[in-house]
Amino acid sequence: MDLVNHLNDRLLFAIPKKGRLQQATLDLLHGADIQFKREIRLDIALVQNLPIALIFLPAADIPTFVGEGRVDLGITGRDQVAEHEAVIPPTDTTGVEEVLNLGFGKCRLQVQVPEKGEITSTRDLIGKNVATSFVNLARAYFAELEGGGPDNVPAESATPARNETKTSIRYVGGSVETACALGVADGIVDLVESGETMKAAGLKAIATVVESTAILIKSKHASNPSLVDLIASRIRGVITAQKFVLCQYNVKRADLEKAARITPGKRAPTINALEQDGWVAVSSMVEKSKIATVMDELTVVGAQDILVLAITNSRTE
Repeated sequence: MDLVNHLNDRLLFAIPKKGRLQQATLDLLHGADIQFKREIRLDIALVQNLPIALIFLPAADIPTFVGEGRVDLGITGRDQVAEHEAVIPPTDTTGVEEVLNLGFGKCRLQVQVPEKGEITSTRDLIGKNVATSFVNLARAYFAELEGGGPDNVPAESATPARNETKTSIRYVGGSVETACALGVADGIVDLVESGETMKAAGLKAIATVVESTAILIKSKHASNPSLVDLIASRIRGVITAQKFVLCQYNVKRADLEKAARITPGKRAPTINALEQDGWVAVSSMVEKSKIATVMDELTVVGAQDILVLAITNSRTE
């Protein structure tokens, strides 16, 4: 199949071709019923049930393609968007718009130095060697720092014209955490998720440059805005379904007010009368992370027959 000639009438949706965001992104697309089959060694896949073509790109390249309007939608990290915008600031007609915080891939881009070294603050790194794969953010951060800014100034606030630094920013494409041990750098700027890799490398964080998470972004000139809205609605529904469960229980009408305060739901609980006089059945969405506590509290106020059901998808405000 000549894929290129099949892209003209399709919305182009960029997703990470590998890395820490890819599997969660594929799971999200599956939950949103975006059906596709990716052929081996092909970075384009045609969606079977919607006029969409998925473009598999490095996460770092997605803000560029979306920002220039070459691709309509994309999923990448907020850190990658900040890295792109540190050197190419958005304008009224260029750059990306954030549509949704997807809630996965949470991490921090942090300045790190040897745990047992003499460096204790980012100012101690001025004029020294810093290794990173985020050269634009690192250069912006140290340019602001050298200009007298605070240690935790957001790097994206520095303008490109001010990004000349005394500090040597060295690009390292992978295994950045080894740079200090190998004598390549005095400090690094790298992503931290759990912190285990940082600790194993004998490093400690001394400042945060950017807080990041996976986000859905769109072009300011999307070819099919209504389809963009449809995809965003589907993905939002999947995210909500992942955060909530449906709690159902029976309770005496006399205890309903107390139970409803425990399970107020997104808007209000659904209440139906039971055939047994004086009893009602209640259904309510509850945050998954709080459900055990909610069940305990419902039991205390007299609720019975408490059930928790998974939500596979949703459309809620």
